[in-house]
Amino acid sequence: MKKFFRIQLCCVFLTALLMVGCEVKKPDSVIPESQMEDLLYDYHMAQALGENLPYDENYKRVLYTEAVFKKHGTTEAAFDSSLVWYTRHTEIMAKMYERVSKRLRTQRDEINHLIALRDKKPQITPPGDSINIWFGRQLNVLTGMPLNNRMTFTIPADSNFKKRDTLLWEMRYLFIEGKPDTAHAAIMAMQIVYENDSTISKVKRIFDSGMQHIKLYSDTLGAIKEVKGFVYYPADKKPRTLLTDKIRLMRYHCTDTLSSAAKDSLQTDSINAHKGDSVKTKTGMPADSAKVHPRLRPEELNKRSDEIRQIKPEQIETEERIQQERLQLQQDRRTHRRQQVGTSNRQRN
Repeated sequence: MKKFFRIQLCCVFLTALLMVGCEVKKPDSVIPESQMEDLLYDYHMAQALGENLPYDENYKRVLYTEAVFKKHGTTEAAFDSSLVWYTRHTEIMAKMYERVSKRLRTQRDEINHLIALRDKKPQITPPGDSINIWFGRQLNVLTGMPLNNRMTFTIPADSNFKKRDTLLWEMRYLFIEGKPDTAHAAIMAMQIVYENDSTISKVKRIFDSGMQHIKLYSDTLGAIKEVKGFVYYPADKKPRTLLTDKIRLMRYHCTDTLSSAAKDSLQTDSINAHKGDSVKTKTGMPADSAKVHPRLRPEELNKRSDEIRQIKPEQIETEERIQQERLQLQQDRRTHRRQQVGTSNRQRN
């Protein structure tokens, strides 16, 4: 029994020796890994600050770097020699820099968020479809007093905005003193401004607590210049409190296919097919057989008809709404021209 115990003890001892032997031996002159990670983080921050200095203040770059070494109680020579040792041990260096990069990204996002709050606009909206592009505070308190009766936002368009985007602005309202009367209801409004200075907007009066939203379709007026909105809480005889939270501004890219395009394509194919059959040369062959579309078989026509019928109702509704807005815009322009002509005629008389 004692012999067996001795064998087990020897095995444990040998295993411990092997593990110690496999570990990377670090010279005493090398900065420890945890301290080196903090040093690299501050060093890269100092380098980034130095790159944005004007030409006549380049001398501050050296001061920033020296301040980092002084903070960590080391020298530039010790830092360089330690960096050489870590560079030779790539696995340790890679893991350490991965943690440093993560900290730098977090710091960058926090700085960008503070800049967005200061300028009241985001640096750039997130890419993709079905994205929440709201950048402001999630909780707002409005009292109806002159200096605290509204919240506003302006988001300039960037490369992540597309034509015919849909924007949905929603939030939760909570009237602390109860439901307001008609004269003191909150007003929620959103507007899309295009590059050609055309605008579309929607205004909504809020009487009840709960989730409320405004949806705008950017339709086909062109590229978006900016999106603006506000919530206005008018003053009452006595101060009232309105809370807004759970705020989102969702942007949806349009991915539908115009139904009119499908119909026009079908009509064009049918016309070309009839032209190809009716136009013959003296030899009895089509005039240009390479460009003539063949006659569609009945099953192909039925398949195309089914494709047209499968168009979603919301797509048809969207196209009808766009057409109505186009007609309304044309009518407004004609009315404006008539008013200008009438004004000029009155001035002449």
